[in-house]
Amino acid sequence: MAIDRTPVLKRCRQLGIDPVVLGYTTKESKREPKRRRKESEYGMQLREKQKVKFIYGVLEKQFRGYYKHALRQEGVTGENLMRILESRLDNVVFRLGFARTRKEARQTVTHGHITVNGKRVDIPSYRVRPGDLVAVAPKAKELLVIKSALVSNERVTVPAWLEVDIEKLQGSVLSLPTRDQIDLDINEQLIVELYSK
Repeated sequence: MAIDRTPVLKRCRQLGIDPVVLGYTTKESKREPKRRRKESEYGMQLREKQKVKFIYGVLEKQFRGYYKHALRQEGVTGENLMRILESRLDNVVFRLGFARTRKEARQTVTHGHITVNGKRVDIPSYRVRPGDLVAVAPKAKELLVIKSALVSNERVTVPAWLEVDIEKLQGSVLSLPTRDQIDLDINEQLIVELYSK
């Protein structure tokens, strides 16, 4: 498995992403990367794709598969792509507040600390469906990582397409998100244009 060892804040600066999107808090303000010359159309498209891949922690082969799946679905391809990425289990765990960062959410899922409809799931790319119940596994409820995530995420607002019960450490998927419920500064149309060349 490929591992990107670039420091997160440095990569965020390169791509023009606010680290808060990934769950990190930083004292430095969001700075736009310095550009020496006007960025080409291809450069803008490529940067948008890299932003999305970095935010969700997806590699190229898997991302291309998501794009092909979004292309086959009815509706707008870019919105379908964002909906597929948002419905990944590691993202849902992060959105519910069971992990402080997206990387921590991925690791929590990989280590088997999350159940979906009562069954243990250790695949971060598992896609949740409306009606699914995502919960912290009984053995993992006392883990310091989960407890500290809950404390640090008390101020985090859960998206409207999810519902969380902090007492029971579980959340339910009410519906798949619409594009306006995904609060990321991404122009997915540029990604669609890049792949449709």
